[in-house]
Amino acid sequence: MQAGDEAVRERVRRAVARVLGARALDVALLPAGLGLRRFARVRLEPGAAVASVVARVDAPEDPAGRPAGVAPEPPLEPIRALLEREGLPVPRGYGADDGVLLLEDVGDVSLASLAPGLGGGEREALYAEACGLIPRLQRVTDPGGVAAFSRRLDPAQLAYKAELFCEHGLAARSGVATPAERTCVRDAFGRIAELAESAPQRLAHRDFQSANLHVRAAAPGHRLVMIDLQGAWLAPPEYDLVCLLRDSYVELPEDEIVGHFEATRPRLPDRPDPESAALRFAALGVARKAKDYARFLDVAARRGDRRALAFLPTTWRHLRAAAQALAARDGAFRALEAIVLSLPEPACAP
Repeated sequence: MQAGDEAVRERVRRAVARVLGARALDVALLPAGLGLRRFARVRLEPGAAVASVVARVDAPEDPAGRPAGVAPEPPLEPIRALLEREGLPVPRGYGADDGVLLLEDVGDVSLASLAPGLGGGEREALYAEACGLIPRLQRVTDPGGVAAFSRRLDPAQLAYKAELFCEHGLAARSGVATPAERTCVRDAFGRIAELAESAPQRLAHRDFQSANLHVRAAAPGHRLVMIDLQGAWLAPPEYDLVCLLRDSYVELPEDEIVGHFEATRPRLPDRPDPESAALRFAALGVARKAKDYARFLDVAARRGDRRALAFLPTTWRHLRAAAQALAARDGAFRALEAIVLSLPEPACAP
């Protein structure tokens, strides 16, 4: 049991009583992610409006997870409510009290947990459904007062990813990055920032990966539900496709990645041309996977949390594939490709 677990449970019980007017029979804390926020599944007394809810318990975030000077992620509301009004599949909200937000319980089954056991046809159908959510998200416009539309993937964010990769990713070889390597990475990420700045800017979930897509067991047809929405921002139209298809938690065959990308591209509101879209998909793939690779190593070293190291090999392979695709499309990235290919294959760690 973590220190403070009972205090978290008590906050949840109070919130359930105040918001739902019901008694919590059981408060089961759910496994924590890399963030510091806590979640609990709450079973309610008979006669309550719903049988169970998920409580989202706010906590100060790890400032190492964002650039210095950049504000923390905004609250889940009102972006959740906006997406719900737009007909997108998100958990219902029941209200909040004292930093505890009560949400619909959409179950434990995520695309990350389900996909590895599916046959190719079933997996492709679920991923096609997931890809179909991205054009719908990108058609959502700012109604006013929603912080996601004032946040974006900007040069500062990409410079932060470059520094994280230099500091923690390149050290995975045999020591610190050389000054020449740091300059190369910074320059390359500066070019990626230029590509991102010149692209159309559309609403993106920001963490549209398999772990954040839950599967309703009893729902016919469209079954996926998006969770962890508070990080939403404006980004190039390929961003969420990178999150989903270059996912550290589920490694799709390369032909499926290409197939889903090519099928989704013409359905995006901006209908980006194939060459520009493929270039940005590769560039954003490098930026995201370099950050994930470095972040997993950083959290293991700084917090002693080694869980994500199990996903380092998949992240390494995605990073290599993206770097090779990027250099093949733009020779200015060949030096970065060489640095990425110098990273040794990581062992799978528990």
